[in-house]
Amino acid sequence: MTGASEPERRHEALVSVRLGPSAPGSHLVEYLRHEPCAVAAWWIAADVDAVVRLSAGSITVLHRAVADLRLRAGVEVVEANYILRALDLITPTDPRTATHAPAWVVSAA
Repeated sequence: MTGASEPERRHEALVSVRLGPSAPGSHLVEYLRHEPCAVAAWWIAADVDAVVRLSAGSITVLHRAVADLRLRAGVEVVEANYILRALDLITPTDPRTATHAPAWVVSAA
């Protein structure tokens, strides 16, 4: 349970999918429109057909959403990458130039 001042912890995944022979692209799109965990999706030019971003309030619900892509959307889940945390692209990573470096940044010297 989070306090009023704490943001809700979201669990997210980027899932690479390949359309199966019985799963046309329109079926995947329609499925994702009704999937509450689906945040965004992209058709891509690669060894896979699409990448789907899923988000859920619990890891159990997120795992179920990934499994449902296989079972209900009829696609092959090639890879599911669970997001741990965002990269900080603002704070400099060089401790010599950072004024407030994160605790995990240490000098290699």
